[in-house]
Amino acid sequence: MWGGRFEGKLSPEAEAYSFSLQHDQRLWKQELHACAAHARMMGITGMLSTHEANRIIDALLEIHDEIDAEEWHPSGAYEDIHTAIEARLYEKIGALAGKLHTGRSRNDLVATETRMWVRERTGDLARALLRLCEQLMELAQQHLETPMPGLTHQQHAQPVTLAQHLMAHCWAFIRDLSRLAHAGDRMNLCPLGAGALSGTSFPIDRELLAAELGFAMPAPNSMDAVADRDFVAEYLFVCALLMVHLSRLAQELILWSAPEYGYVELSDEHTTGSSIMPQKKNPDIAELIRGRSALAIGNLMGMLALLKGLPLTYNRDLQDDKPLLFATLDTVIPSVILMRQMLEKARWDTERMRAALQGDFSTATELADYLVRKGVPFREAHGIVGGVVRECLQQGITLEDLTLEMLQRHHPRFEADALEAIDPMHAIRARTIQGGTAPEAVQQQIEQAKQWLGVIEHQLNELLNPN
Repeated sequence: MWGGRFEGKLSPEAEAYSFSLQHDQRLWKQELHACAAHARMMGITGMLSTHEANRIIDALLEIHDEIDAEEWHPSGAYEDIHTAIEARLYEKIGALAGKLHTGRSRNDLVATETRMWVRERTGDLARALLRLCEQLMELAQQHLETPMPGLTHQQHAQPVTLAQHLMAHCWAFIRDLSRLAHAGDRMNLCPLGAGALSGTSFPIDRELLAAELGFAMPAPNSMDAVADRDFVAEYLFVCALLMVHLSRLAQELILWSAPEYGYVELSDEHTTGSSIMPQKKNPDIAELIRGRSALAIGNLMGMLALLKGLPLTYNRDLQDDKPLLFATLDTVIPSVILMRQMLEKARWDTERMRAALQGDFSTATELADYLVRKGVPFREAHGIVGGVVRECLQQGITLEDLTLEMLQRHHPRFEADALEAIDPMHAIRARTIQGGTAPEAVQQQIEQAKQWLGVIEHQLNELLNPN
């Protein structure tokens, strides 16, 4: 490819070290698509005759069919997917294949194809994430009246519903979807036509190329077009944060499936046993999701470190963005799919959740709020109810064991209806504020989430189906 300048060849060790075909062969469809678009543009602008352009495009289609049918594979004899496809094109049409590279570089080509690949994978990830959100909303709809302890600092804090808890996770995943859509806006610029770094003197129609390849517009600056990998770093950030959100949910499923909690039993399809302990049912898939979030975080850090010292424009370091990108997507999409399946197949023990609220003092805030409604300043009410809790602990009783007489020893404004405030469902139903845990408030969240998902899905469709 560049033999005219050199008298010698790369050493075998250097050659093996620099090859990337084992990674970038994933881009073969994008390579053929971009090459065909470039040939078509050259035919339209007169850089090639119509006959030449058609011969090149027909040969590219043949190569596509060969790879698709597994009749020909890009082999390890070639440095990367670009040289492999070009060599195969030479085998089919001879010297005419050399005209295809007029006015372009591997620099703008690989930047274009990587964006195309990420855009396609964005669709796969978005579809999986939408289904996970739908599963969470479906479960929330079923458990609007299922009380459970809400925690802060891993201590029982206030009663909530399982629906509210699941929707909290759902909103995190909705934000992830929104980030995917907005990252797509910045990714949807076409580098092709930027050449090696400075553009080209040939009459390349960059607007046509962008439209042919489904991009919103050409990348505005030719130097930035070949050097920019912000879209990879941003995509890895979105994926890393998504994996963090999956890991948090996985951690709760792991805890909740332990006998000490007993809130949920994960299906046999998503658990394993022990080679020595016959009774074990281990939440391995949830643990693997939790563990593999570390890989996604590591790949993001690797990408940022890769970019941090690069001067403009293209540097060979950028070859190593693809292993990080591909490895992350290989992890994230299956993780999302498996999380949805785990939730779909899980069995929830609502009685264990309800029982966990008994005697946990989590309605103490409701007692304080009761006094506030009677005109007691909150700080004073907080101290009074703290004294009630202390007395209960000293006597070895719970809030549920309190009598009106015992409450009135702490403050005369406690009346008979104060005992109702101790009931967890009373506390839950009282929190009708927007975003609260009351059944009607969570129902509003579900409807709002559906609307948000509709808007984001429309944004993603515009990105993924520009024509």
